[in-house]
Amino acid sequence: MAVIEHLATSGVGPNEQLRFWNRLASETFSGLAVDGPAEGFQAEMWRWSLGALTMIRPRSPAAVVHSHAAARSARTDQVILHLQHRGRSLHSQFRRSSELHSGDLALFASDADYRINLSDANDMLVVEMPRALLQLRTPDLDAKLSHRIPGTAPGARLLHDFVLSLWQQGVHGAADPDWQNGIVDVFLDLLGLALRGPNAAATRPNRPDQRLLALVEAQLGNPDLRTATLADALKVSTRSIQNMFAAMGATPSGYILERRLDRAADRLAADADVSITAVAFDLGFNDSAYFARCFRQRFGTSPRLYRARH
Repeated sequence: MAVIEHLATSGVGPNEQLRFWNRLASETFSGLAVDGPAEGFQAEMWRWSLGALTMIRPRSPAAVVHSHAAARSARTDQVILHLQHRGRSLHSQFRRSSELHSGDLALFASDADYRINLSDANDMLVVEMPRALLQLRTPDLDAKLSHRIPGTAPGARLLHDFVLSLWQQGVHGAADPDWQNGIVDVFLDLLGLALRGPNAAATRPNRPDQRLLALVEAQLGNPDLRTATLADALKVSTRSIQNMFAAMGATPSGYILERRLDRAADRLAADADVSITAVAFDLGFNDSAYFARCFRQRFGTSPRLYRARH
C-alpha cells in the first residue's frame, strides 16, 4: 500500500461509529480495542504501509485504547512507536507509565499488553516496525521500551520533523520499492539515534528560562499552548511565566506566535509540496486565514509569495 488511505467514522451512523473505529483499529494492529462514547464517536485515521513499516495517524476524541497481546494473531515480533503530535496521552506497559505531550515519543512492545488514555482532540503518529530491524541499531532495545523521550531532545525533534515530512510526501504515493526501502532505513536510523541519544535527564535544561523556551519549542504544534499551559507544565504561576518572558523583552503570546511563524517560514521554504493550510494546522493555528494575516504582518508578504521567492 504505497498510497495513504483516509478512513473516518463520519460515513456511518452515530450508533455504529465506535464499532466501526474498533474494526479499523483491530484490522490495522491485531489485538487493539478502543473504549469511548457509544454514540457520536467522531474520529479519522490515515493509514499507510511503507516497506516494513505500518504507519497510522489517528485523530480522535478522548478514549482508552487497549492492546491485548493474547488476541494478537501475528506480528508479535514488532515494536510500536507512539509520537504525540497534538494533545496528550498516558501510556502504560510493564507497570511503567509515560505521559506524552506534544513532541514526546515512546516505544512499546507488541507482545505485551499496554493501555493508552487519550485526551480530547488527540493527534498521534504511530509506526509499527519489526523488532529485529531496530535491534540492529539499538542493541539494548528492551531497556528503552515504555520510557518517555521528551520532545526537547535533539533526536526526538529530528525524528518528529522527518515523520511529518514523510506523511506529506506520502500523499503523492511513492510506489518505488527502492525509495520505500531507503526511507525505512532512514527512519530506523533516526529512531535509533533518538533512542540512543540524550534523553530526559541529559537534555533537560537547568535554568528556568531555558526549560521554558525548550517547552515552547516542543509544543508549537499544540493549538492550546498559552501562558497557563506553560505554567502548569513547569509547575509555576502564570505571573512567573509572564515575568520570564518580560525579562527577554517579550510576552508569552507574542513569543509563541513569532516562533510558530518562523517555523512556518522554514517549512514553506523547505517543502514545496506541503499545503499552506497543513503548515498552519501543524504549527497550532486553527484558522488558515488568521495564519495568513499574521504571516504577512511578520514577513511583509503572503505565505504563497514567500514560498515562491525562497
